[in-house]
Amino acid sequence: MTTTETTRTPARKLARFAGHYVEMVVAMLIGMVALGPLWPAAWLERADIGAIVMATNMTVAMVLAMALRRHAWPRIAEMAAAMYLPFAALLVPHWLGAISGTTLMVAGHVIMFPLMLAAMVWRRAEYWH
Repeated sequence: MTTTETTRTPARKLARFAGHYVEMVVAMLIGMVALGPLWPAAWLERADIGAIVMATNMTVAMVLAMALRRHAWPRIAEMAAAMYLPFAALLVPHWLGAISGTTLMVAGHVIMFPLMLAAMVWRRAEYWH
């Protein structure tokens, strides 16, 4: 018995790559909606805690989605780090009063998405197939 491996066109590989990115974003949105109500409202009044809670909600759902798709745990950890890193970096300027809570939340989310994409491009063997 022989098996033949089908080779995908670059366009098909790009579509799968983009599809995986979209799946992670959808999982993150589901995490925000599903896990958001579980946290005490008093915690969310502080922008710094709210940012970490939001990153946690998104990361938990994204990790679950990646684990279900059987991604390697080191790749899952890298993606989780890409999601927390912007918030961790922005907390210090926030605590020093250099940026507002709104800027912390908006910038953290805006920076997160290109970092996730960078992680995917860096490990394209994991995502480009």
